[in-house]
Amino acid sequence: MMKASTLFAALLLSGAAFATDVTYGEHGMALFGGKDGLYASHLPMFHAPHDYQVILQVHVADAATDAALRRRLDGKTALWTVAPEKFELSRLAPQASTPLKQFKADLVLGHFEQGGKTQYAASTIVVDKVIMYRKLSPEQRASGTATYTQIGNGKQRYLVKQIDSRPDYDHILSYRAAPGAATDDITVIKQDLRQPSPAELATALHTRSDAIKGTIYFYTDDLK
Repeated sequence: MMKASTLFAALLLSGAAFATDVTYGEHGMALFGGKDGLYASHLPMFHAPHDYQVILQVHVADAATDAALRRRLDGKTALWTVAPEKFELSRLAPQASTPLKQFKADLVLGHFEQGGKTQYAASTIVVDKVIMYRKLSPEQRASGTATYTQIGNGKQRYLVKQIDSRPDYDHILSYRAAPGAATDDITVIKQDLRQPSPAELATALHTRSDAIKGTIYFYTDDLK
């Protein structure tokens, strides 16, 4: 049996390991999706603990809340955000030794730091899949193109811009895909920090401009 002093020392070391994890913090996320899938996109910056672009597929542990939330989102462009308890973002990495399976969070209509209103408090969010986990470089870098990852593979889909330069912008859109449409990343010409037009995105997707339903989230201030 482990001596009390040895056990206490082990606990201290364990606590120190978590305390020194530079990714520990409150990691706000944009929330989007609907009946076919629910997704959370970490709101990144170019400094610790937020210097990662992370996209999760999730569900709410309480089935009634999950169903209600999906009905309210349903591919719409109204902004919802996740205000979670603090955790180590590194636990969402593919190679994490202690993967984060769930966390508590308030689900907010609007931006949780900009006047949003909590709709579902202290909900348990279950992580079903880590779709993207990318470390951001703080170096100044210009890019002539913007690459968007497609989220979802049915009719209702989303586009999330890959953050690959500095300054850059965080951009999430909703769009309706044609039956059998490819799920590959798309690339458009980047013009400073301007949002691509629906026509530019539609051309890259080989679809009609009216298939682009609109922007869910667009922000530049945290990525300067």
